[in-house]
Amino acid sequence: MLFALFFGAGNLIYPPFLGMESGTTFWLAIMGFVLTGVGLPILAIAAIALVKGGAEGLASRVHPLFSFVFITVVYLAIGPFFAIPRGATVAYEIGFRPFVQGGTFESIALFLFTLIFFALVYVVCLNPTKIVDRVGQWLTPALLLAIVSLAVASFFKLDGPAQEVSEKYSTAPFFTGFLEGYLTMDTIGSLAFGIIVINALKERGIHDQGELMKHSVRIGIIAGLGLAFVYIAIGLLGVKMASYGSFEMEVPFLQVVQNFCLDQVEKFCLEL
Repeated sequence: MLFALFFGAGNLIYPPFLGMESGTTFWLAIMGFVLTGVGLPILAIAAIALVKGGAEGLASRVHPLFSFVFITVVYLAIGPFFAIPRGATVAYEIGFRPFVQGGTFESIALFLFTLIFFALVYVVCLNPTKIVDRVGQWLTPALLLAIVSLAVASFFKLDGPAQEVSEKYSTAPFFTGFLEGYLTMDTIGSLAFGIIVINALKERGIHDQGELMKHSVRIGIIAGLGLAFVYIAIGLLGVKMASYGSFEMEVPFLQVVQNFCLDQVEKFCLEL
């Protein structure tokens, strides 16, 4: 469950770009990326398990006012301001927009897609007690299967060499990757996900603080290993894709369907 919660839009966007831009310095860059994109979220999960009161209790050690402001900013960032809109728009841009761009339907496609997207999210979240089973047993295997299939296919189909390092990664690739890892937003997201993990463990009969801490760290490590594998796999995909350039559908799928229907109507009218 935790792997699927962590793996959002940012996790899919940044590693391939890192691979394309870092070129021959990919391994140094991805090491820095994994350190912040995986290591810090695991530490945050452990910290939430260590203190009572979750993220609020953790932040209140600085000052109650700081806790209020900090938690408000965190939840707005991983909620309506950044993460939630990014989740829908990235899914639309990658999975749906190529089929409708340039057609008359594009102007309302994003709106309809967003309604359906968040309706499905709402259904999944209606029963919080089942989120572990729904997300962990169904979404995580589907995600991993899709990513592994993509990585295996790229291994056999793509043989482009690593390109020259871009200016962005030319001087300090490790530390540039280190900063890029923050953009996944998993570190601040884990402050909310940690509560979900703790509640899930308590529902399974684990209430001792030491046991909660131990199990939370184990869960974080397992999810972190999965994330590290995914980051490296799709990062290498970006390295191989750099020499091929970018691709665009010349004729969107819906435009093809529209043209086909018009042709059939025209033929039918001619026959009449």
